[in-house]
Amino acid sequence: MSRPLVWMLLLLAGLLGMGGLYAWHKATPYEEVVDRGPSPQARANTYLAAEHFLRQHGLAVEHANGLDRLKDLPAKGHSLLLLGERSNMTPGQVEQLLKWAKAGGHLLLVAEALWDEETGKSGDLLLDRLNIHQTWSDTFEEQVRPHKKRAPDLTKLYVDNETAPAYFSFNTDFNLTDPKHLAQFSANSAKSSHLMQRDLGQGRVTILTDSDLWKTPAIGQHDNAWLLWYLNQGTDVTLLFNSNVDDLFTLLVRYFPQALVALAALVALALWQAGMRQGPIQAPAPKARRQLQEHLKASADFLLRRSGQGTLLQALQLDILRTARRRHPGFEHLDTAEQWQVLEHLTRQPPHVISQALGPLTAKRLSSADFSRQVACLQTLRNAL
Repeated sequence: MSRPLVWMLLLLAGLLGMGGLYAWHKATPYEEVVDRGPSPQARANTYLAAEHFLRQHGLAVEHANGLDRLKDLPAKGHSLLLLGERSNMTPGQVEQLLKWAKAGGHLLLVAEALWDEETGKSGDLLLDRLNIHQTWSDTFEEQVRPHKKRAPDLTKLYVDNETAPAYFSFNTDFNLTDPKHLAQFSANSAKSSHLMQRDLGQGRVTILTDSDLWKTPAIGQHDNAWLLWYLNQGTDVTLLFNSNVDDLFTLLVRYFPQALVALAALVALALWQAGMRQGPIQAPAPKARRQLQEHLKASADFLLRRSGQGTLLQALQLDILRTARRRHPGFEHLDTAEQWQVLEHLTRQPPHVISQALGPLTAKRLSSADFSRQVACLQTLRNAL
């Protein structure tokens, strides 16, 4: 290797070393936190943070998909939180919940409907049984007026042996009222009540205007998390988000809409294929082949549909009377009894056949069998003349 090349390599190595030393002295390490949003568990369960908070404070927490859990859920020492929609709750389920609470359980629920003064009920069966009413608050009425703004209004709760109240971020658009004064305590904002608790048998029931203060991230604000612990302290907690389990069709529409569309298209194609004609269309029969009997039958069917049975029977009776006038001059001048005697003599038919054939026609439609017998009787009489 030539000496100039060696010196160039040494110079290049020195420059690289000096550049690396300079970069090492100037570089400053740092940490960067990338927020990827809530986890799939948090997105599926808006009360996940509330569950973790309760577990951190020593409370056992579990989930329930329906009220069937009450069958083996002890009442004493347990809290059942109804935080989901329950509009389809039946009166029997309401009785089951109240019976469970009376046996010593703690039932916490969210008021779902507004009290209607005209009907005397709200439509929330459980809320009506507890004699607690939910209405719009005065704060909401002020909010809907034009050019009116309201400041944040927190709900206060004063606890025994505490000088300062606890603050919560309830939705102040709603208000709870206790017309029969059954509640043991309540939590109020400036113009509304948002939490009421009353004793029920050996247990108790807590009613809220909303439970959004326990969802993520509102649970970390003010004393929202503390309220959840305070209401359920000393109990095992069961969370019931939704008392109505979706049926199979709803789940298919939600998760497999493309499969349902493909199935519907397949069924439509199958019906279309089944409805196709097999072979060529049969040509109508030529008119030249029709016989006189077919025309007579078609004419009789037309008269029967258009004029009814009475017209056909009356035509046969008149034909018999015309034939009798030809056979017996002066027949038309005889009374009915004499005419029937003449017909009995001419046709050799018994009197009851003649009376049945020529008797007055009823307006009531005859059955097919009776009509056929009447026509046969008239034809027999006419053929005998």
